[in-house]
Amino acid sequence: MTSTDSDCWGECLDVAVQIARKAGKQGGVLSVPQVVQEAVKQEKRVSSKSTPTDLVTEADHQVEELIISTLKEKFPSHRFIGEESSAAGEKCVLTDSPTWIIDPIDGTCNFVHSFPMVAVSIGFAVNKELELGVIYHCLDGALYTGRKGHGAFCNGVRLQVSKEKDVSKALILTEIGAKRDPHTLDIFLGNMKKLLSAPAHGVRIIGSSTLALCHIASGAAEAYYQFGLHCWDVAAAAVIIREAGGCVMDTTGGPLDLMSRRVVAAGSQEVADYIVQQLQPISYGRDDHDP
Repeated sequence: MTSTDSDCWGECLDVAVQIARKAGKQGGVLSVPQVVQEAVKQEKRVSSKSTPTDLVTEADHQVEELIISTLKEKFPSHRFIGEESSAAGEKCVLTDSPTWIIDPIDGTCNFVHSFPMVAVSIGFAVNKELELGVIYHCLDGALYTGRKGHGAFCNGVRLQVSKEKDVSKALILTEIGAKRDPHTLDIFLGNMKKLLSAPAHGVRIIGSSTLALCHIASGAAEAYYQFGLHCWDVAAAAVIIREAGGCVMDTTGGPLDLMSRRVVAAGSQEVADYIVQQLQPISYGRDDHDP
């Protein structure tokens, strides 16, 4: 990467931060956090996507349109992968081109119920490599940022993962996923039982993949695993965790495959490896394949 590229990616991070957290109204248009903060108080018009538990609201579409339009104005040659545009039928393909990977409201079910774990996630990749990530917890003002080779921060304070190597002293986070058929639930609960029998200190579900992953980066929990998340759930967070000293990998133990819809992240390689050995896989297909 040239110094010119490095300067450009620094500008990209600055723009993403401005989009995620800017305060006040710009020309009468609500900022991203204001859209979420105002909408969470209102009655919501909710529909579902792939399953009855895979929810979407008008605010999801509004926030994604606002993020993409602002980025396109600044970086017209860049490509975009967004949760709602992908749900509407746009191909979810990661190329070598500079690409923004966006989750406008992560934790939509939380948002629908006014449960305060809701975030905007903006990741950026070049040559299929993740370069930076910005995650904004809209309801408490925590701004998580990471840039490859430049560290990870929350509201300007450097992040450091937990270096606990013993899973019996670990707090583990996960999410259920959209599939709720009996077979899938049996596997999900079986995986959780194996980890609780380690015995891990506990397993928690907070309803937001991106914020759960931020808790790994901050050292508040030791590990996270999930089957059924999407590239926009992990793109920004993967950079933040790695820059905080953690590891992000595939549930098979190999390198992270952004489109595989599965992940293990941990503060230490030892805890990550233990979790990989315990997990029975749940198949969700791939983001870059047709359903």
